[in-house]
Amino acid sequence: MNIYRPLLLLLLVTSPLLAQKKTNNPAAKDFDMAGSDARAVQIADEVMAAQGGRKAWDNTHHIAWTFFGARRLHWDKWTGDVRVDNLKNDQTVLLNINTDKGRVFRNGKEETNPDSVAKFVKSAKGAWINDSYWLLMPYKLKDSGVTLKDLGTANTEAGQPADLIQLTFKGVGNTPDNKYHVWVDKTTRLVSQWAYYPKFTDEKPGFILPWTDYQTLGKIKLSGKRGPRELSDIKVFDSLSDAVYTSFDRPSL
Repeated sequence: MNIYRPLLLLLLVTSPLLAQKKTNNPAAKDFDMAGSDARAVQIADEVMAAQGGRKAWDNTHHIAWTFFGARRLHWDKWTGDVRVDNLKNDQTVLLNINTDKGRVFRNGKEETNPDSVAKFVKSAKGAWINDSYWLLMPYKLKDSGVTLKDLGTANTEAGQPADLIQLTFKGVGNTPDNKYHVWVDKTTRLVSQWAYYPKFTDEKPGFILPWTDYQTLGKIKLSGKRGPRELSDIKVFDSLSDAVYTSFDRPSL
């Protein structure tokens, strides 16, 4: 009898790769499965299910929201088209986050200088990266470059029991040195609080904020309340006019 065969079979059954194939919430390419804790990955999957599930997330087409009263964004998840309206002036950027191509309207006219267009398109993409993370982080726990660690259990500042996980990043995004701690409510399995660390070596967070006021929009759940800060006018659409992503005329809320 080959005594190594049962051990080999056990390794195959419990391997992260095999588990990854079985999950209904597959990780993005280059998610750090090998470096992540199995319990933290399980919690991420539970969050996805509580938010509406992976199928509902994948089938969500358009999302629009206002970031802290300063910017209004529309995002076509399927094509990568994004609209960023600066609500404090007349600046509007229409871009595609996959191609980094776009058009810019500012100071009453369309910008035609190639260097200026590139600068404002890059800035608008940075705004989308930041603003969408504030809104959609729970759906991005298994993104490319993310490593998840299980930090045990902890109460939120409101005294609610939660599972605590840590997110760090490997060479992705505009700020790969960031670190986040994320509290996942023991009962609802929704994110209930997060802490932001500018550098993964920091011991004290830059902020700790709650995630509250979840609403079902379309077939997914989204939260806009971040303590004293707020993402408002959150909308989910099955379809939108092409003009939203092609015309500088601002759409009505």
